[in-house]
Amino acid sequence: MIKVAFATEDGVHVNMHFGYCEAFDVYEVTKEKYEKLATRVINDNEDNNESDRIEERLNLVIDCTLLFINQIGPTAAARVTRSKIMPVKVQEGTLIQEQLDRLIMMLQSNPPLWLAKAMNNKVEKARTL
Repeated sequence: MIKVAFATEDGVHVNMHFGYCEAFDVYEVTKEKYEKLATRVINDNEDNNESDRIEERLNLVIDCTLLFINQIGPTAAARVTRSKIMPVKVQEGTLIQEQLDRLIMMLQSNPPLWLAKAMNNKVEKARTL
């Protein structure tokens, strides 16, 4: 089982840049199914600097293994990766459901190296929390 976050403004498509995203839809994914757990909304303060914006968004997805976004800046990507979350850039307008179906198929077969590594990072992260 893994948790996956999607940067979305409509709950249907991956259509947001990490730094400008106002909400993340979080799903739990197993080999058999996926289930939406929550929509986590950013409480951005206009006075926040870039570091604060990154931190606020990171805190909302810290328990996730994968983060699907359209774009992510280098500073944010480094912080996300250091937190043992794998950022996955997809084309704007990609359907969330298609990504979830793809993940289930990958989990049922022999997961690609990047997914196996992300899942191992999740186990390591859980041990340190």
